[in-house]
Amino acid sequence: MRNHTSLTSFILLGLTDDPQLQILIFIFLLITYMLSVTGNLSIIILTLVDSHLKTAMYFFLQNFSLLEISFTSACIPRFLYSISTGDRSVTYNACVCQLFFTDVFAVAELFLLATMSFDRYVAICKPLHYMTVMNYTVCKRLVLCCWMTTLLIILLPLSLGLDLEFCASNAIDHFACDANPILKISCSDTWFIEQMVIVCSMMVFIVTLLCVVLSYMYIIRTILRLPSAQQRTRAFSTCSSHIIVVSITYGSCIFVYIKPSAKDEMAINKEVSILTTSISPMLNPFIYTLRNKQVKQAFNDLVKRFLLLLKN
Repeated sequence: MRNHTSLTSFILLGLTDDPQLQILIFIFLLITYMLSVTGNLSIIILTLVDSHLKTAMYFFLQNFSLLEISFTSACIPRFLYSISTGDRSVTYNACVCQLFFTDVFAVAELFLLATMSFDRYVAICKPLHYMTVMNYTVCKRLVLCCWMTTLLIILLPLSLGLDLEFCASNAIDHFACDANPILKISCSDTWFIEQMVIVCSMMVFIVTLLCVVLSYMYIIRTILRLPSAQQRTRAFSTCSSHIIVVSITYGSCIFVYIKPSAKDEMAINKEVSILTTSISPMLNPFIYTLRNKQVKQAFNDLVKRFLLLLKN
């Protein structure tokens, strides 16, 4: 995003200019951010300290929680600072960094969700081979593949974007540095970059969603073949949390790509972005803990150990 007219900063227009509404947005985002970090950090700690949570499923959940903290932290604190101080300016380098990290964390989440669906497929469809197939080495390699694939996909369109020129406006119609509003204010020919962004986005979306759908097709077929209703219920309960999180994540993505009228497109994208960067990271740890007996038991054990230490 080079500028031959010495552009050194952008102005983030945010969500609204109404002072009272800004106060409500600040309180709402502060609460959701604190809950997101606390909830996801709790899952990370539980999966690290509890010996019962050392399986592949919880290893992936630990990495997913780390991604959620990183993703929301890349957007929300800067926006909270902007609302509280009124300073909407962001340096060019800071904007590039925010764009890079938010895209990396968002894409890595999709690949990790697809990996987690494969883990559930092996657990339900190949239970006798689960510990062999999903051993610790394989899990680490799968997570590494998620990160490497994400970087390979993100770096090409981002490197092309470094050559953009900005001639007149530096006002980004968003609360964070996002690709679409940045491309809209550039005076360069952005057609090729826009097509590259669309192709990369759709490729990631379709490939990861296809992996999820195929995994759950086999999972559902296997569950329906189980002889007793109790076995079917227990098997389905191991996937229910992941299904809910996948539905929220991909539902948000689909909503963004359903193009409204040009007048409303940016406003709707900003609203959806607020939900994906604040609400989803807050809900996910609660979805996994409230619907998982092992995580709830691990949390209760950790609280008891903490209280026992305080007494001593």
